[in-house]
Formats: sequence, C-alpha cells, structure tokens
Amino acid sequence: MNEVELEVVDLKEIILSNNSFGPNDVAEIRQMIAENYGHFAELRDAVNEMETDSAITPAGKTKMGVCLFLLGRFSDSLQTLQSADGSATALFYCARSLFELKQFDRAIEYYENAQKAGYNADQCKIFIAESHRYSGRIEKAMLLLDDIFGPAEQTAEYMYQRAATVAAIGGRRDEAITLYQRAVQTDENHAGALFGLAWENDRMGNDDEALKLYERAAKAFPTGVGALVNLGLIYEDRNEFDKAQICYKRILDAHPDDTRTQLYMKDASANGNMLYDEEMQRRNDRLAQTLNMPVANFELSVRSRNCLSKMGIETIGDLTRTSESELLSSKNFGETSLIEIREMLSSKGLKLGQFAHEKKTTEPPVDTSHLSPDEQAMLERPISDLNLSVRARKCMARLQLNSIGELLRKTGDELLECKNFGVTSLTEVREKLTDLGLKLRGD
Repeated sequence: MNEVELEVVDLKEIILSNNSFGPNDVAEIRQMIAENYGHFAELRDAVNEMETDSAITPAGKTKMGVCLFLLGRFSDSLQTLQSADGSATALFYCARSLFELKQFDRAIEYYENAQKAGYNADQCKIFIAESHRYSGRIEKAMLLLDDIFGPAEQTAEYMYQRAATVAAIGGRRDEAITLYQRAVQTDENHAGALFGLAWENDRMGNDDEALKLYERAAKAFPTGVGALVNLGLIYEDRNEFDKAQICYKRILDAHPDDTRTQLYMKDASANGNMLYDEEMQRRNDRLAQTLNMPVANFELSVRSRNCLSKMGIETIGDLTRTSESELLSSKNFGETSLIEIREMLSSKGLKLGQFAHEKKTTEPPVDTSHLSPDEQAMLERPISDLNLSVRARKCMARLQLNSIGELLRKTGDELLECKNFGVTSLTEVREKLTDLGLKLRGD
C-alpha cells in the first residue's frame, strides 16, 4: 500500500469488512494511525459500531477486543477477548490487556497459553520477561532474555526489553543506552526504545536530543502515556503550549477520565496565565486532599473494610490505583462490596483503577519514631501546605507526590533528577521542611 493510498483509505471500512484478522492486520492499523493520527477516530468509530452488533461472531469479538486494546480500553478489551474465539491472537491480547492492567502473573499465564495455541513463541517469551521485570523479578527477566536465541535476538523488541531490564538492574547505563540505540536502528519507530533513549538523555541533561527522541516516540502508535506527558511538559517549559495540548489530547483520546492529564490540558490551554495557574493549583490541591482521605472516614460494611485492610488499601488514592479485578480477587470481596466501593468513589468524582497506571513502587519507610503525634499527623498534610513555587510544584506533580510524607521518602538527589528541578528549588523545599521540623530522606 503506497502513501497516496494511505491518505484516502478508510480505516473503519478495513476493520469492518476484513474477515481475517491477525498480527499483520494489527501492524497495518498501527502503521496507518502512526502515519496519520486522523485514522484514530475511524478506529474508534469502527469499535463503536461493532459494540452495537448483537450478532457479532467469536472471531469478530477477537477483532473488536484487539481494537479496544489499541484504543486503550484495556478492561473492555479483556472482557471481550475472554468471550472471543480462543485463538492465539485473542489469548495474546488478553495477556497484553492484563499487563496494562498491572496483573502481571495472569498476563504470563495468557502469554504461555497464546504460545501453546501457536502465537510466535519468541515474542511471547520476550513479553513474559517484561511481565517478570514489572513484577520486580529483574533477574528472572534477564535469565529469560538470555535464553532467547536466533533471529529474535535481532528484533527491536528484544533489544528494547533487554535495555529496559539492564536499566532496571542499575549501574550499567552505557550498556542500556547502546541497546536502546540498536533497537532504534532496527526499528526507527519503536516507541519503547525511543522513550527509553529519550529518558536517558533527559536524565543526562541532553535537552535537545531528549526532545527530538520524545517527538519521535510520540509519532508511534500506540504511544506510551509517559512519552506524551514528558513531551507535553517539555513543550510547556518552552512556552509551546499549543504543542503541549496536542500531547495531552492524545492521552485523553485513549483515557478520557485521566484527571491529571485533564489538569495538564487546562494548564497548557491557559498559555501560562498565572491566575489560571493558581486555579489549577487549587484543583490539584483538592484532588490531592481527596486522594489522601482515609477509607476509614467513609461508611463501609465490615466485610469491605476487612478486605481493604488485608490488601493494604488505606486511602482513596490507593483505591484509584487498584482495579476492580484486583479487588474481586481478594477473598470474601464480592459484587456487593464492589458496588459499595464504586458508589463511594463516584461521590468524589473518581473511580476504581483510574490511576492504576500510576501505581507506585514500594519506597523506603520514613522513620517517624522520633516525631510527636502532631508531627506524625503533619505527614498526611498535602504538599500544597508547603506553599512551593510553581516550578517546584510541577516537579511534585511529575513525581506523583501528594503528601508531605511522600515527599520525605525522596532524597535530594532523587528530586534533582526531575526535569527543571534545580538546586534553587531543592533549597526551597529543604527550607520549607525545616520550618516544620522535617527533612528529606538522607539529609
């Protein structure tokens, strides 16, 4: 298919009229949207039409499920694919959806089933390694990658996954960068490799190179939320607010309920107007306060309270980072409790799994034994109480820090790694904490 044909082809018609569907069809859809993002709307329209088809076949459900995955509707994709034709493609994208929903062990099971059903074995192994990496089993991931030989070793996906694993191990930045570069040389449009390379350049202060790489990553489809957010923030720092809005719109197209991106979009739309920035800060503060509210403050059944306690869910924010399926997997947590939790979150304009992609890794605990009860209570206060400058506040948003206690888990060096957060901002944070009798980890 030549470039002229790509400009006039109707992606919706291709999806609705093509009976066969497999990896090559998925690659074609992704390529078409990467070359012309206007096709995204056609993909969405095609899915909407398929969802209204009461006579859709199991094979049709596989196609619809994969397209839902491409739209970023991972829960809907999983539900649709589990009732599809049981093909290797359906099983593989069940695994991809479970991965995006942070259910890594279940994703591994489905990758293994997809491999048994005939999906490309090496590709399944590579993604199984990725699931182990995200589960914190870094060495296991590397062992699996070490066990892959032949043509698969020369693919961009393999080199990207190996680079990301090396980066996760730590202390081998040059090796990770070399692998990212090899992946990009093999596939100049590999979103993951471009993002990894951009992130490394970002950390080293190579701003111009990082910008170019983020821009290239943003042209791929599907594009990672991280690449679009980072690129949008860079554009804002350069006062290119129109470009920032395009990045945030791309995220909202796939994740319309992403509250944080909604706030970024409104901030960028204001073209840096300080009065509007203050209004956005108030909105951010209200969101942070809500996310930090203990679930114990709400009237829940004893069963729901016990289940949440066993899962270590203490705040509203914890619930927004937890999926429905994760709750239902807890013993004695049924549909009645699920409905109760949904209604509680809905009353606050939130929903389960809303920030599941932002689930935080375990951080070192803060030693509060030397603090008085009043000082310990201070750790639950929102960061907005520190009255930080706009630049420092944006760093807090980038790092997803909502409370003073979360800030105290960071070292000065970790804060300095944040884009545009310099020594002046670090000094400001330290002074604000000192006024409260607090200090950063390691200070």
